Amino acid sequence: MSPPADILLVEDNPDDAELTTAVFQRHNLTNRLLVARDGQEALELLLGEHARPFAFVMLDLKLPRISGHEVLKRVRADPGTRILPVIILTSSSEQQDLVESYCNGANSYVRKPVRFDAFTRAVATLGLYWATLNEIPDTDGAPAPTSTG
Repeated sequence: MSPPADILLVEDNPDDAELTTAVFQRHNLTNRLLVARDGQEALELLLGEHARPFAFVMLDLKLPRISGHEVLKRVRADPGTRILPVIILTSSSEQQDLVESYCNGANSYVRKPVRFDAFTRAVATLGLYWATLNEIPDTDGAPAPTSTG
């Protein structure tokens, strides 16, 4: 049995990244959580020369260097990451961010709760669902999806 795939957290706020890591550890998620501090670093991990597989991505929208929206567009445009689950985890309550995220292929959109206990519950629930319950197909050798129009 292979070890669980890593999870990528794309988060520029060190406090949110540290808290998310602590929540994952406290809930015994065996997936390793890697943190990218900006959109460029995320794209290097996802699409770069030394890209690696991830179980899912938790993506903030307001990032330095390259925005979360642009990261999502590039992830969806690449055949190797097209079906990778991407969960938007952001403080933005802008309707435009919500709509644009889903139009660009986000699997879920979650606003970061402000209260500590609500934030930890939300992150734990996301981690448990996407790491243990959600199923994604194995893309090794799988045919590319075709559209039926």
